Amino acid sequence: MVVKRVVVLDYGSGNLRSAERALARVGAEVTVTSDLDAAMEADGLVVPGVGAFAACMAGLRRVRGERAIGRRLAGGRPVLGICVGMQILFARGVEHGVETEGCGEWPGTVERLEAPVLPHMGWNTVKAPAGSVLFDGIDAATRFYFVHSYGVREWELRPGDGFAEPLVTWAEHGVPFVAAAENGPLMATQFHPEKSGDAGAALLQNWLGIL
Repeated sequence: MVVKRVVVLDYGSGNLRSAERALARVGAEVTVTSDLDAAMEADGLVVPGVGAFAACMAGLRRVRGERAIGRRLAGGRPVLGICVGMQILFARGVEHGVETEGCGEWPGTVERLEAPVLPHMGWNTVKAPAGSVLFDGIDAATRFYFVHSYGVREWELRPGDGFAEPLVTWAEHGVPFVAAAENGPLMATQFHPEKSGDAGAALLQNWLGIL
């Protein structure tokens, strides 16, 4: 079996070691680095993220991570965003009335969830679409681990805007929100697969399968 080389991008935000251990558990050769050459050369790039959208974008730009993401996707090379690492792939984030430009790989706005209790913290089921790669073989009743107060509440894809139709997985906490998205080489999860036990391992194994 060919071992897949994965880089976990270190840009000052993210649960790096948990992601590293989870990927190693499913057989990947993992490097945690901010080196763009390594990020470009790896079979897969994982972009984690925790905390505020604006802070994550600032950290990403400091290491020119948005450039690595864009160049990889232009060449059809897989990228996986996790938690805020998923959120920054969208066009913009709004926190406390301040709008921050994201990577713009997907249209859409990351905004505060409307729910009686925030953050949304704990285990939740998701509704994956037919044909999903990430959730292939995973039972619909499976729960994944979430920790967040913000998310994408509407998918803003419009005909003719240049974006391909993605496969969108939804979850609900007060309101529906995007729990995962798959668009060719670009995939992402709002939940933490690295904290989701066997379910997360199965999902990461599915992702490694496309590398």
